[in-house]
Amino acid sequence: MSQQKTMVVRWLRGAGLTLGMFAAMAAAQAQNAIESVTTSMQSGAEVVRIDLTQPLSTVPAGFAIQTPARIALDFPGVSNAIGRSAVEVNQGNLRSINVVQAGERTRLVLNLKQATAYKTEIQGRSLLVSLEPVAGAALAAPASASASFAENRNRDTLPLRDVDFRLGADNTGRVIVDLANNQVGVDIRQQGKNLVVEFTKSTLPEGLRRRLDVADFGTPVQLITAQQSGDRVRMTIEPKGDWEHSAYQSENQFVVEVRPRKVDPTKLTQGVGYSGEKLSLNFQNIEIRSLLQVIADFTNFNIVTSDSVTGALTLRLKDVPWDQALDIIMQAKNLGMRKNGSVLWIAPKDEINAKEKMEFEAKAAIETLEPLRTQSFQLNYTKALTIAQGLTGTGASAGGGGGGSNASRILSPRGSVIAESRTNQLFVSDVPTRLAQVAELIQKLDVPVRQVLIEARIVEASDTFGRSLGVKLGGGAINSRTAIGTYPNVTGGGTTTTVTNGVATSTSTSPTVAFPQFTQSNFVNLPSQGVGGNGIDPGTFAISLFNSSLSRMLNLEISALEADGKGKVVSSPRVVTADQTKALIEQGTELPYQVATSSGATSIAFRKANLKLEVTPQITPEGNIILTLDVNKDTVGQATTAGFAINTKHVQTEVLVENGGTVVIGGIFEMTESNNESRIPVLGEVPYLGALFRTRERTYNKTEMLVFITPKMITDRNAAR
Repeated sequence: MSQQKTMVVRWLRGAGLTLGMFAAMAAAQAQNAIESVTTSMQSGAEVVRIDLTQPLSTVPAGFAIQTPARIALDFPGVSNAIGRSAVEVNQGNLRSINVVQAGERTRLVLNLKQATAYKTEIQGRSLLVSLEPVAGAALAAPASASASFAENRNRDTLPLRDVDFRLGADNTGRVIVDLANNQVGVDIRQQGKNLVVEFTKSTLPEGLRRRLDVADFGTPVQLITAQQSGDRVRMTIEPKGDWEHSAYQSENQFVVEVRPRKVDPTKLTQGVGYSGEKLSLNFQNIEIRSLLQVIADFTNFNIVTSDSVTGALTLRLKDVPWDQALDIIMQAKNLGMRKNGSVLWIAPKDEINAKEKMEFEAKAAIETLEPLRTQSFQLNYTKALTIAQGLTGTGASAGGGGGGSNASRILSPRGSVIAESRTNQLFVSDVPTRLAQVAELIQKLDVPVRQVLIEARIVEASDTFGRSLGVKLGGGAINSRTAIGTYPNVTGGGTTTTVTNGVATSTSTSPTVAFPQFTQSNFVNLPSQGVGGNGIDPGTFAISLFNSSLSRMLNLEISALEADGKGKVVSSPRVVTADQTKALIEQGTELPYQVATSSGATSIAFRKANLKLEVTPQITPEGNIILTLDVNKDTVGQATTAGFAINTKHVQTEVLVENGGTVVIGGIFEMTESNNESRIPVLGEVPYLGALFRTRERTYNKTEMLVFITPKMITDRNAAR
């Protein structure tokens, strides 16, 4: 009997195991699984088809991520049966698909190129996911955000083909830009009251460098300006009034649409402000908590209300955005709100402030007790001592953390920093939260500074002209004779007898011979004077007239000089410096001169007569350059008893110049013209013959100096060569 019971028990156990195996197999067969994932294009949009072994009862829950662009769908109770976890697509806006199983749940992730909306639909045992198209559809760009439309994959700089403006529907202004290809990177942002569009790795042909005045079209767009800025093309759109914009790119064409903002008369606040769905509320003495529950049911938000929120409210609102209605309710009851994801916490403002204060005090208390950590930072472009002074808020040398002003101190009161100048490293000791802030700050500060090449051209031109005309008029005569060639005049001569001591002595003297002599003088002496300061004597022409007996003569000498000179001096100093760093370059001569000392003796000092360029550039966010300039052009002048004089030309100014542009910052023009005449009274005024009794001199000098400045940002190492 016992043996039979044992056999029955064994049989029941075997049957139970068999039933369990069959149940497990049935359960395995009953579990749903993803069999295949395929993609296709329908009406220009991507459609992802997910085939399962069993139909889905409900659409799976999903969510979208903007950066990186992804769409995730969760399939509870579904396994992955396709045999792999990644599916490469690279079609349209869809890059790839990942299918990942975790336990009894499978997540399907769509990796996109650009964020877009999607729709899901169940068809039998399949799930269809439709992605909305992004190419050619307007991508709304928020006023405070910067939208990038394409990755810049161009290696070479390519020119834009055309920039045009067209009138769209409802007074919409459409700015159309034809790109070189669809790989041009485009960045659009709102800057102040204007729209700025930048096309990277692009050039602007000369025919497109213009300013379009489109105010007559009646759209918000007034002016469109395109200009070259380094390796980018910057287009500035200047609208007016209340407007909004959108932009999209289709193949090689980029379009910016600017339209007037529509005014909704039922909305209490127009323009940017409240954007929630409209609702109508009409309650008489309703509890605040109940009213907040009504708004929560309408918006599908999770609202957590503090126990201290009490009271009633009477209101009547018609077609008001729900976020504006909530704002009105909280202002009426002095309530505050804090948002965390999709959960709104509403409490009195005093309670919120008190709780935040307690949290801040707790964090501060923890910071005073938290252990310190030491981290080293290797700096590449910025001096470690400069960063250390900024972290401690002091101007003294780094090395301690106790001193300095707490108002500008970045480290905590317990933090310290040491700057090692040999290796240009920083050693910072502080709490982990402050170390993270220091690391983020150093990442932003330790960047290469942009450099600018500044070239100045100082052009000096001179044009001189001088003319001088004069005469000499005089005469002469022969003394003692009336003709040349007669015998000389003999005077004196004979014998003289002298008796001395009874002795007679005879002395003979020869007669004196006198030859004729000419005597002459100038009664008109007005010769030509040299002009131009070149030291050249004027040319002369002389003639003498004699009478018939050759005893009288008349001299006439005419002198004249004409000088014409042109000259040009070009000085071109150039210097390379970093952004907002002063640079100086000079060349010239130092002139010695004597100065008196306090002891009464004299010493030698020197004064410079040189060419100097001193400049401080500042690169603006738009790519232009502000220059603070000081330009000198000194030369050695005339010698004086105290030393040499110095001729000075100096300009000091501040100017805004576009990158690569040239501007004239100053110039000096000087012209001197003089006419001088000297004559003998009365005789010099006689017509025709008066020219023999006067001299004339005319001088015309013109000098001009211009200073040109050309700044250029250096984008590579070879730009300054």
